[in-house]
Amino acid sequence: MFSVTVRDHLMIAHSFRGEVFGPAQRLHGATYVVDATFRRPELDADNLVVDIGRAAEHLRAVLAELNYRNLDDEKAFAGMNTSTEALAQVIADRLAERVHAGALGDGAHGLTGLTVALHESHIAWASYERSL
Repeated sequence: MFSVTVRDHLMIAHSFRGEVFGPAQRLHGATYVVDATFRRPELDADNLVVDIGRAAEHLRAVLAELNYRNLDDEKAFAGMNTSTEALAQVIADRLAERVHAGALGDGAHGLTGLTVALHESHIAWASYERSL
């Protein structure tokens, strides 16, 4: 299996509902390093997994929809605890929509998987892996 990973970052504000979150129930900020890993079993006709420039561009565009926002105020997240795990899934699903729409080029149609990891620090991160 071949893979290519592109990286960017995301800064948001949010709060959580539920005693399990302790002080994080109050509004707070989070900064994530975001990795998107694209996978396929064989390289395309150009010996690529995916065009790295396009992958980076579309990761940046997906993150721009969330960056510097209070997620508590975003309609798409109404009633949702925007945990690191949940945000990884949202980002992966939004990237997958772009892959399926052809935005990452014809070669990207051979992609079979995508993993998005959100790093909260150098010692803690969460990820979501999905098929394409």
